Amino acid sequence: MDNKKNKKIRIAVVGLRFGGAFAPIYHAHPDVEYVGICDTNAELLNQYGDKFGFTRRHTDLEEILQLDEYDAVHLVSPIPQHAQQSIAVLNSGKHCACTVPMATTIEDIHAIIAAQKQSQKNYMMMETTVYTYQYLFAKEMFQKGEFGRIQFLRGAHYQNMDNWPSYWMGLPPMHYATHAVAPLLAIANARATKVHCFGSGVMQEELKTQYGNPYPIETAIFQLSMGDLSAEVTRSLFETARGYMESFNIYGDKAAMEWHMEDEAQVLFRMGPKKPDRGRDVSVERVTPPARADLLPPELAYYITHQDELDPDNPHQSVLQATATMARTLISYMNLSSALSKSASLLLMR
Repeated sequence: MDNKKNKKIRIAVVGLRFGGAFAPIYHAHPDVEYVGICDTNAELLNQYGDKFGFTRRHTDLEEILQLDEYDAVHLVSPIPQHAQQSIAVLNSGKHCACTVPMATTIEDIHAIIAAQKQSQKNYMMMETTVYTYQYLFAKEMFQKGEFGRIQFLRGAHYQNMDNWPSYWMGLPPMHYATHAVAPLLAIANARATKVHCFGSGVMQEELKTQYGNPYPIETAIFQLSMGDLSAEVTRSLFETARGYMESFNIYGDKAAMEWHMEDEAQVLFRMGPKKPDRGRDVSVERVTPPARADLLPPELAYYITHQDELDPDNPHQSVLQATATMARTLISYMNLSSALSKSASLLLMR
């Protein structure tokens, strides 16, 4: 094998409040040479580095970009910084992974795409939902033809952003809808070609000022590129009496599946024979999907059920609520070693 295929990857993780959940996973990966950490909060940086043994520390992304010590940068920074930082990483000649969303304007999305094409480096928006146990189970069902023809898709993401950092206040819900949208587009292997979105509800006046958004909830109907198929997505961020929930539902003519984050189990509906009078029999069963440790290097198996946190008693809310499937995602996407190109990214932080 040539040296390029066997090269180990050198990664910098930027933003430790949430990104701290990822750095130990990268560090444990057999195809990573070393990991650098970066945060503008020097006290947090040093506390984290001391606890987990990271010696490469930076307080400024620009310092990382000027160094030849890194092949890739994983940005886990605030939403308003995503586009500018992603472009800067790509223009520095490094691969870029960025937490969701990619950007919040069409212009910024086009600028990132242009930077990627110019640099010929890899960019990835690090969406987690297509690496959850539940999605992988649904994908396998789809590949086996168990759903039959997909007739409709639905996704939702409910969340309350009170007391989160200031840039969240009044954010239009669909600016951060990737967890609800991604599994629908992925299972259908389709793109959205048309969308019609409605705002709903009334929001406090003080929440309207930053973005000019009057709605705490937005819901949209998407027409997809895969034949006669549509999807519906609902997203809420404020003033809605619903606990945190991500969900995706798949409705086929042979079977359907519904999943809501409060429950690891998925509800499966299977179409039965016609009834003598009207309708059809539909069976219902609850299925708990497997963790799929078989798709991970043995060195990472620990992280299927554990998560390293600077303060285990006060983890970032996204660590509590979502999945950290990202280490293998970035590395396999970069495809810089033969081992990486053969395996999927599946680390789940529950």
